[in-house]
Amino acid sequence: MTPSRLFVRLFFWIMLAASAGALATALIAQYAFGFEPCMLCQYQRIPYWTVAGLALIELSVPGVDRKGVAGLIAFVFACGSVLALYHVGVEQHWWQAGACSAQGAVSLNFNDFSTTAVKPILKSCDSIDWTLFGLSMATYNVAVSAFLALAAAFAARKMTRD
Repeated sequence: MTPSRLFVRLFFWIMLAASAGALATALIAQYAFGFEPCMLCQYQRIPYWTVAGLALIELSVPGVDRKGVAGLIAFVFACGSVLALYHVGVEQHWWQAGACSAQGAVSLNFNDFSTTAVKPILKSCDSIDWTLFGLSMATYNVAVSAFLALAAAFAARKMTRD
């Protein structure tokens, strides 16, 4: 295996591991420690699921444009960082998230379905369950997502199209 191909495979494995680690952390916080996620917390998981899927596709499907996938990963993580920054702003009361209040963030027309199959998210997005050094999980997600976006952009620039 050539050094450039080794670099590419390692990069996508790292992106997969970073995504899996972030998702595992969120799910452990939710299910093991009882931290109820708000709507914005749930949305912040989407980029990690997306990147995990993109990394798996690149690792398992031959002939995929690896530079394009790395660029797409950079874009997805950049969007995730912006979303996390928006959530930090809501937590700090810099602005309000209209659809994310304690009255419930999920609104479905099918009353029977929603009461039996879907549990509405009742946690307000400005409520913070956990901090470390005064910083919330959303604040850490801004930094992690931004770092991963920059790493993916750097890796995409280093990759050559085959």
